[in-house]
Parts: sequence; structure tokens; C-alpha cells
Amino acid sequence: MKSEEELWSLLREAYQMPYGGAQIALVEQVMQHADAGGHDELRLASRLFATTAYVHGGETAKSFVTFSWCRAEYDAHPERFDEQDEHMLLWHFKYMVNGLLKFPAVPLGRTYDVLDDMERRFRAGGHSLHAVYAYRYQVAAHVGDPAADDWYAKWSAAPRDGNSDCAGCDPGEKVDHLVSRGLDEEAVAMAAPVLAGRLTCVEQPQSILTSLMVPYVRTGRLSEAADAHRQAYRRLRGNLADMQSVASHIEFCARTGNETRGLEMVQRHLPWLERSPSPQAEMWFCAASALLLGRLDPALPLGPSTAGELGADLAARARDWAAKFDERNGSDAVSGRIEAVLGAAPLVGHLPLSAVARRSEAAVVPPVPVEELPTDATALMDRAWQLYDEHRIDAVEAAFARFDELHPDPPAELGVRRLDGRARLTAIRDDGGAEAEALFRATAEAHRALGHDLQALAADSRGVLARRPDEEMLAELTALTERIVAHPDADADLRAEARLRAEGALMRLERPEEALAAVDAAVAERPVKATLRAELQARRARALLVLERYDDAVAAAEEALRGYAELGTPPAAGIPALIRAHALGNLERFDDATAGFDQALALAADRNYRLSALVGRARSRLAADRPDGAIDDLVEAVADHVAHGEDVPAALLRYDLATAYHQAGQLLDAAEAAESALDALDRAGAQDQADQTRYLLSRVYRELGELDLALGLLETLATNLDGYDNLPARGRMLQEAAQLLYEADRDAQAAERFAAAAEAFRAAGIVQAEMYTRRLRALSLRWAGDIPAALAALAEADALARSLDGTVDASEPWLIWQRAMLDTDAARIHIGAGRLDDAAARSASAAEALRAIGSLSDALDADFLHAETLMRAGDPAGAEARLRSVLGAVPRGSQLEQNSAWMLAESLEAQGRSDEADEVRGKYLSE
Repeated sequence: MKSEEELWSLLREAYQMPYGGAQIALVEQVMQHADAGGHDELRLASRLFATTAYVHGGETAKSFVTFSWCRAEYDAHPERFDEQDEHMLLWHFKYMVNGLLKFPAVPLGRTYDVLDDMERRFRAGGHSLHAVYAYRYQVAAHVGDPAADDWYAKWSAAPRDGNSDCAGCDPGEKVDHLVSRGLDEEAVAMAAPVLAGRLTCVEQPQSILTSLMVPYVRTGRLSEAADAHRQAYRRLRGNLADMQSVASHIEFCARTGNETRGLEMVQRHLPWLERSPSPQAEMWFCAASALLLGRLDPALPLGPSTAGELGADLAARARDWAAKFDERNGSDAVSGRIEAVLGAAPLVGHLPLSAVARRSEAAVVPPVPVEELPTDATALMDRAWQLYDEHRIDAVEAAFARFDELHPDPPAELGVRRLDGRARLTAIRDDGGAEAEALFRATAEAHRALGHDLQALAADSRGVLARRPDEEMLAELTALTERIVAHPDADADLRAEARLRAEGALMRLERPEEALAAVDAAVAERPVKATLRAELQARRARALLVLERYDDAVAAAEEALRGYAELGTPPAAGIPALIRAHALGNLERFDDATAGFDQALALAADRNYRLSALVGRARSRLAADRPDGAIDDLVEAVADHVAHGEDVPAALLRYDLATAYHQAGQLLDAAEAAESALDALDRAGAQDQADQTRYLLSRVYRELGELDLALGLLETLATNLDGYDNLPARGRMLQEAAQLLYEADRDAQAAERFAAAAEAFRAAGIVQAEMYTRRLRALSLRWAGDIPAALAALAEADALARSLDGTVDASEPWLIWQRAMLDTDAARIHIGAGRLDDAAARSASAAEALRAIGSLSDALDADFLHAETLMRAGDPAGAEARLRSVLGAVPRGSQLEQNSAWMLAESLEAQGRSDEADEVRGKYLSE
């Protein structure tokens, strides 16, 4: 059984943890051991805290038991409650009234009994009835009692006191009342001064922002509504206790034309139904989700069900709970509200909730201008093939369609050219495949019927190329290429085209060196057709880019561009322009690359090339520290993928977008982009990319001050990196989590993470990192107040440092620094343990070693620590000497200067030299 001291330590650790299952498990462990050990004070403290943990951790029903225990304990033993305990008990009455209403199996009379008891105790203690009136209003509003308006008036008139809900929650609840009465302007006005201040309650600002979404839309404040949704939902999405609020956001999406985003939310939170915090939360979530699903195609597959089937099931579930509430309440108020949600009309047609959503509306490829086409069959066919050579694919399709319309039964010579065109377009649109191969086979047969043996071989080779690439395909294509090249009727153009097809197969098989040789052989054929010569240089540039011969790739691409320029710079020129820009980016010539992508975008007619140029330009701008321009490009690219239903490519680019937002200091946008990316990547099973996104998101959360969210991601990363090869990365994730906890003064938890990081680094053989994390573990335990554990951890760190004797050169600066810092922190631990002689010895040794390697700032810290030790040991004169040395070297105005001056004055006072102490204060501390 754990000792009482250990249990108090665990309870303090629970105080520091985020709300949720882990915290609840720990406090329940403390309660169990406190009961078994008969520790009355700890039994009370743990149950008072457990009540809060249950409510905010999504297990409301359990709070009823702990609250009842605490109330009975207070009535039986009021002397065991200090002022803070009594205040907490009174505060918990509000939790009970709110919580009991959420369970239809609890008779309404029990809620009124708690309310009456609450009012009695508030009156007896001389407290304001402000909170009592607020919760009488809440009960009346829940059951549909007309007296709700009277209680609202009393609530608004009563003076606030320490038992009132916080300065964010109280107005937020009043906003809900005003919105229910259609008083949207008044609701917005009430919230404005609250949002202008600093909200620090665990439920704010997300709660009041959720309440404001609908009134913002109905009063025309559309951008405020979008921002309220984005900020609030991001804070709510990870906490089961906020399930009912999440439902409000799903309903908001359904009513603002954001069905896709709403569906993502339904899918993300649907598993919560298996452990919903209350029937009321489940009811509202089911109703809101049913509304959202009702906006979708009912046949849309969603796992084993469809949108229509799932929506119907959820609507029935919501109505069932509503009927139970009505039966309990003796009114139809709850059913009326649920029916209002299920039949809610749109607030607006579409309210874009992000930059990507705004751009998605226009994410349509602009139409290709329609040119005047000849009507003569031969002239029209010649024009179609000219457009094909220029890579004007949309125009080619238009020309062939015109040909089919005007000449449905063409002569055989034109018919085979038309069949060849159909085969090539099929190969382009479908990236080859069986249909394209069959069309090429038919083309070859048609050529042979006309005696065109050479053209038939070319069609055969194109049919082979349309297959999935493998060695068998390459062998067959190579044989056909050799036959074409050796054919007596083959001119330079036909030979070059045959070799170019071999290059295409080799590139698809990821054999770029052989592909380059093939295209060089094609160039050596000296083809006549200008478009072919330009294309050969573009293909050379591509192979060189893949081979990372970037300067050569730039040169080849520029030659291709010159060739296309002589032809009027057709859309085909966009390909070498794109290759050139990517090569320049790889050469870190980012300004030139950006200009190159500008050129590629101006030429690109193909959607994929345009997307590549947008992303390339964005990454060049990011590398050149111009994130604003990168954001615009990435938003457009993501929106294009979203508009085409391409979730994974969109998610991968959202990571880049999050990086750009982060670099630009737009942290909320960065968080939203990364969160959206992470959801899609997790669903797709792309763990490496998802983990990369988790790490970025953890950095964003840290900068937003959302410590627990950042920690959760780092913990997940550490869990995912469980393989032997990942030990260094696992150690880094655990170390970063530990440092976050350390900086937040959550020292016991920090010590655990430092210990886990040290083990990962030990297994990976990274001695420096292991020394650092073992040292910080010992120091964290010291600040956590667990001195015996800190001393034991320090002994482990010292043993590791000694183990390096004989294996590492003792003169290595890194080893000297690590050992000196270990001495510095050891001194702090020894001070905590009252071992002042040991503290003095180790701090002095640290200062000397650090000064020897030129680490002067760290040496001054060690000097100050040594002086502090001497002061504690009753040697103010010795401390004075050290402190004067520090003051002679420390930067003016630094915190160390202030601390040293203060301690020097104290040392002089201890020596009876008050005048000198005042002089020091006047010189250093007067400001």
C-alpha cells in the first residue's frame, strides 16, 4: 500500500494533468488507497477534486457519488473543511444541478431538492443568491416553465460574488437565453466586452463563441461567425465532456452550406456515442448529426451504412431520448427543441469557414478558348494532329469532336488517323490501360490493312506502352523499337519517336539513366519536326532533373523553351518551363525558381502541371522566407484538390499550408490546416506523413499556449515511434514533452517523461542526450518536492557520468560541460536535501569547469548558486566574495544581476554592514 505522502504526491500530479480519462484514473487510485489507509484529509481532498475531474472529463454520473459523499462529510465533520474546501463544495452544487438535468432517469424532484439545499446553504453563509437564481433559471428553461423569464430577471439583478460563474461563463449563459428569444443584437452586445477581455476559465472562450455563431450569422457578421466556429471547435474537439457543444458546431455546418466539413466532424466524433458523457449530450449530437447527414446524398456510403440510413438511425435515437426527457419533465419542451434541430432551415447558402473553402468555390479550370476550325476533312484532321503535337489536349478533343460531327464516315486513310487519335487521347486521359491498348491494337490492324507496316509497328509499340510497366513490357517494347529503327522506310522523325517511347517506359520503371541514354539516342537521329526536337529536349530535362543534375536540367529545359518559342510558345512549353523552375528550386535559386514557376503557370493548360507549378512556387517562396505568397498558392492548390474530391493530396498540401501559416505567424490558421491534414492522413493510414503533421501541430499548439494539446501529440508520436530504428526520435519526443511540462511547473510529470526519454537514448546509445535527460529528471523531482527520489535519480546520473571515464576523452568540451551542468543541478538538489557542504563543493567545481571551457554565462550561474549555498550555510562573507565577482561580470540589467545584488545586500546585512547594503540596493535595485 502507498504511503500517505506518496498519495498526496499523486494527487498533486493529478491536479496538473489535463481533464480526461488519465486524470480520472489517477484520482480514483488516490481515493481507493486513501479509503484503505483511513487518511481522512486525503479522502476529502481527493473526492472534492474528483467531482471536478468527472464533470470536466466527461464522466458526469460519477460526480454525483463524490459530491454526495463530500456533502455528507461536511454536515458530519465541518471542522475538516477549510475555507477553500467549503467554497469548492458550494461551487459543486452548480455542477450537480446542471448534471442531474442531463439524465432523464433522475427524477426532477431530486434536482429541485439539490437547488433548495443550495439556496439554504448560500443564505446561511451570507452569500449572494446570484448563482442560485442562475440555476433556477436553467431548470425552468430546460422544462419549458414560463417562470424562466422571471428567474432570468432575478439572476441579472443579483450581485455577483465568488460563487458566481466566471466572467466568461455567466454572460455566455445569458447569451443563450437572448438567442432563444431571438434577441441577437442584444446577445452580441452582451458578449462583446467579455471577448475583449482575457478569458482564462477552462470553458472559455470556446463556450461563448459557440453561443455566438448563430447570432453572428443572423446579424450579418459572417466573418465573425466563421472565426467563432474555427476558434471554438478547435478547443472543443478533443474533450468528450464538450460533446454537446460539438453538436452545435455540426448543426452550424449543416446550416451554413459546409456539409463536407460537417461530415468530417460527424465521422470524427461518432465513436463518442459509445461513451457519451450524458444522455442529453448524446441526444443533441444525434440530432445535429442527423440534420447534417440529411443534407447529403442518402446513398453516400459511410462505412457499413449510408448517409441516409445513418441519419435515420441517429434521428430516431435523438427522438427517443427527447421522449424520455419529456416524460421526466412533464412537458414537451425537449422534443420541441429536437424537432427544431432536425428540421432546421439553412441560415445562409454557403459561409466559407476557411481560406480553402472560399477558394474552393472558384476551383474550376478555366475553359479553353474555342478556335475557328476548318471544315474540310483533311484540313481538320491535320489541325487536330498539330494541336496534339502542341499538347493542346482540350483543343484536340474539340477538333476530333468536330471531325466526328462533320465527317461521320471518313475515308479509310482519315479513319485510321482518327482511330489513332482516339487511342492516344484514351492513353492520356486514363494513363494507359486495357482500353487504350485495345484501341492501339485496332489502329495497328487498320494500318496493316492499308499496307502501312511501319505505322502499324508504331501503333503496336504504343499499345505495349499503355500496359502496366514491367520487364516483360519493356522487352517487348525494345524489340518493337529495334524493328522500327531498322525499318528501311523509317525516317528520322519515326526513329526518334520510337526511341522516345522507350524513354517513357524506362522513366515509368524508374530507370532514369537508361531513359536519358534513350532520349540522347533520339536526339542523335536529328529529327526534322520542330515540335519533336523541342519535346526531346524537354524529355532530356526531365531525366536530368530526376538524376539531380540540376544545372544540366536547366540548360536542357531552356533549349526546349527556345525551340517552342520558334513555334509561338504553345502549351507544350509549359512542361520544360516547369522542369526548369523545379531544377532552379533545387539549386536554391529561389527567386529565379519563383519567376520560372510564374512562366510555367502562364503556359500550363493541364491541371496537373498547373498544380505542380503552384506547389513549386509556394515552396520556393517559403524557402525564400516569403510565406504570404506561398499561402495564396497553397490555398489555391488545396482548394483544387478539395473540389475534385482528392482528400489525401489535399491533406499533404495542407501540411505545407500549415507550415506557411506558421512561418507567417498566423497560428490559428496553421492549427486549422494541420488539424484538417491530420484527420485525413490518419484515415488514409499515412502514418509517416501524419506523424510529421503531428510534430508541426505540436509546435503550433505550444506557441498558442495550448500545452495539453501539444503534449498529447508528443505522447502519440513517442508511442508511434516504438521501433528500434526510431529510438532517437522517440527520445526526442519524450524529451520535448518533458521540457514542456518542466516549463509549466508540472515537475512530477516532467520527471516521468525525462526518465522515459533517458531510457530511449540509452537504448539508442546517445550518451549526451541520456546525460541531459537523467540530469533534468533528477532536478524535476527536486522541484516536485520528492527529495529522496531526486537524490536517487542524481546518483544514476552521476554513475552514468563516471561510466565514461576511460571511454571518452576527459578533455572533450561537451563532456566537461555536461558534467559541470550535472554538478550545478546536483547542488540545487543537495540544497533541497539540506546537504549544504555537498552543494557548495559541486557548485564550486561546476563554476571552475565551465569557466575553463569559456562557458561564462553558465559559470556565473554556478557562482551565484555557490554564493546561495554559502549564505544558507551561514557564511555571508564567503557569499559576498562570490557575489561581487558575479556582479563584476554579469550583463547590466539582467535578472542574474538583480538576484546577485539582492543577495549581496542580504549578505552585507548579515555581517552588520547595513550602510553598504543600502548602497548596493541603491545602485542595482533602485528601479
